[in-house]
Amino acid sequence: MKKIIGVIIMCAMTAVGMSAQSWTDELKKTDPEFAEFFANFANNEVPNEEGVTLDEKTRHIAILAALLGRGAVDLYQPMLAAAIDAGVSPIEAREVLYQAVAYCGFGRIYPFFKATADVFKKKKIKLPLAPQGTTTAADRVEKGEAKQVEIFGDGMKGFSERGIINRWLSGNCFGDYYTRNGLDNRQREMITFCYIAADGTNEAQLRAHIGGNNLVGNDKAFLTAVTSQIMPYIGYPRTLNILTAINETLE
Repeated sequence: MKKIIGVIIMCAMTAVGMSAQSWTDELKKTDPEFAEFFANFANNEVPNEEGVTLDEKTRHIAILAALLGRGAVDLYQPMLAAAIDAGVSPIEAREVLYQAVAYCGFGRIYPFFKATADVFKKKKIKLPLAPQGTTTAADRVEKGEAKQVEIFGDGMKGFSERGIINRWLSGNCFGDYYTRNGLDNRQREMITFCYIAADGTNEAQLRAHIGGNNLVGNDKAFLTAVTSQIMPYIGYPRTLNILTAINETLE
């Protein structure tokens, strides 16, 4: 029976490109029944559900961002390994990690730096990775606000001059992170959506970035697919709230 369960789980994992070193490894030993049905759901049924599919790379990036938003460092490690196996580059994975600090706070994200380094070392990825920054201390606020205007429109002009936090948002959140190479605007808005969606405590910001996603080309159908693909990792109540926010924001 144990051999049969192991074969079923590995088949489900193989169907979506999961790494052999996955989150199921320990669960197969202690909770084989759960490992079987959850692996089939999360690794087979959800990724292949007609109407809410994503390409494998995008799906894995979204899941990583959701796990960062949840603070789920133990599950993040095997999923990062799986993401790299699925074609997510080390640079892309690192950018997902870095940007999470702006939206989740360093207090939550700090353990993920070691977790990421450990996975990279096991994958024989040489550290540190090449720098991707494009701003300097002198121009980060200016370029950050320009990125805000690029994404959200002309209404963001002068944003950095409206207070201390606004200046920090322009210089740090957008100047230090969004202007970096490695991910484009659509990817960065998607992962921001995932951080906030998974966190579950910032409804106003969630709706703001649903709008931001729509402005850069991540439409209602895409955000619905992203939400569906991260659902196994954030739960049904949060997922239903996110879908309501998407529908109401993009009516």
